[in-house]
Amino acid sequence: MRALDSPEAMDAVLVAALAAGINHIETAPAYGPAEAFLGRALQRLAARDPAGRSALVLTSKLLPGLELEDGRRQLRACLKRLGIERLDNLAVHGLNRPDHLAWAVSGPGAELLAWAMGEGLVGQVGFSSHGDAALIAAALDSHRFSFCSLHVHLFDQERLPLARQALAAGLGVMAISPADKGGRLYDPSAELTADCAPFAPLELAYRFLLAEGISTLTLGAARPQDLAWAILLGAAAAVPSAGERQDLAAALARLEAAGSERLGADRCGQCRQCLPCPNAVPIPALLRLRNLAVGHGMEPFASERYNLIGRAGHWWEQVDASACGRCGACLPRCPLRLPIPDLLADTHRRLAAAPRRRLWG
Repeated sequence: MRALDSPEAMDAVLVAALAAGINHIETAPAYGPAEAFLGRALQRLAARDPAGRSALVLTSKLLPGLELEDGRRQLRACLKRLGIERLDNLAVHGLNRPDHLAWAVSGPGAELLAWAMGEGLVGQVGFSSHGDAALIAAALDSHRFSFCSLHVHLFDQERLPLARQALAAGLGVMAISPADKGGRLYDPSAELTADCAPFAPLELAYRFLLAEGISTLTLGAARPQDLAWAILLGAAAAVPSAGERQDLAAALARLEAAGSERLGADRCGQCRQCLPCPNAVPIPALLRLRNLAVGHGMEPFASERYNLIGRAGHWWEQVDASACGRCGACLPRCPLRLPIPDLLADTHRRLAAAPRRRLWG
């Protein structure tokens, strides 16, 4: 979704990915010219390195809500752009709302996915989701999918139990954008860099996910040099030693302690007992952003995410902290006795800014 400056840029990234040991390429029709650029790069790769091309696993995605015939047409167009006869993986792109799930498991989407499998056009079907935990749990419980792509990150572990559930059931789990949506960890603050030492913040985040057994880490490369982390992590042992696990655990403990010290008594523990809010304010999600801004100096990331609220459709939250009516319903539910309305007001004061355009959508 990022190597789109030119077809040559995509080709260079693909060559570098293979050299780094990467064997899984994920794209989507929604990512502008990505599929067309990738299809061209795959053809060039097949001509010079047939074995390398055959080793690649390809995933693409279709948005939910399509009627059956339109879905068939879009899948065929996807295969044509990629220059292939069969996708290894086809995912529902953004299974974010209950109507998306209904479409995929009992509506036209279910027919589309069954047709694609029956025709041999895809190897397996799955979903990506930016939705809430209950929706993702329902999708997993439907037993209709073989893999899922989730926002499971070092700095956002709400969906980690769902990832563990999926892994235990034999589903593949891909972590969506650990580097960018996981905290803009490629551009860390001085505080965060110190908090994660001796690991770089992005390295710590990747190693955390690997230690949790996550199947696939995405790197979102725009240039060949963006794949340096893949080379470093690929050289590591597949199963960390006891000493490596101790080093990781110690670093994670120091990270948590540093954030807790800066936040003091105002640290939100993310227990979610404050919900539901009468005004539909997503209190834990907003206070998580405050935790990151105050606790680890991650204000640019927190502000970027905060200012997408209400501007990204079903891909992100719809209500920001300014909707808090100070009704006080959340206060007796909070086990830490946090002054939640005051903290929400502080979150809005710190993070509200002019909106930025999303990369996609």
